Amino acid sequence: MTRTHTIVDSPIGPLTLVADGDALACLYMEIHRHAPGFEEYGPEDPGDSVVLKEAERQLAEYFAGERTDFELPLAAEGTPFQRRVWAALCDIPYGETISYGELARRIGQPTASRAVGLANGKNPISIVVPCHRVIGSSGKLIGYGGGLDRKQTLLELEQSRDRLL
Repeated sequence: MTRTHTIVDSPIGPLTLVADGDALACLYMEIHRHAPGFEEYGPEDPGDSVVLKEAERQLAEYFAGERTDFELPLAAEGTPFQRRVWAALCDIPYGETISYGELARRIGQPTASRAVGLANGKNPISIVVPCHRVIGSSGKLIGYGGGLDRKQTLLELEQSRDRLL
């Protein structure tokens, strides 16, 4: 497949969306701990990518409080363990949080909370694959590649929208 990218504005700053063919492969924030080099994003999309347009539309709805789930084809590259963790992230309901330990239990590896945390941190499709919904066992916000301020903003957005339902 051929990668292309676009950068869209959001309430938490610019987001880089990367398509790999007809699927969303990455969503990185302006400052993102595990983002690859910009050359790996491929050329700027000339506006042809249906998935990038759809991702931009769904993200706008999410930030407007009108969308609680994303419906996009995804193509995240990772190890089988990482992909299991990322799949489990998608099962965390909108507006809710769980601990790294609980996420480890949900994938059937209750003693792997540290490995789960590392996999969570390497999630290449932030927001859409909601790694921001995982918090420390004490309830504290810890470990977000886009910064704890962004994690807090995303959780507050979801919790305020959730209260309106």
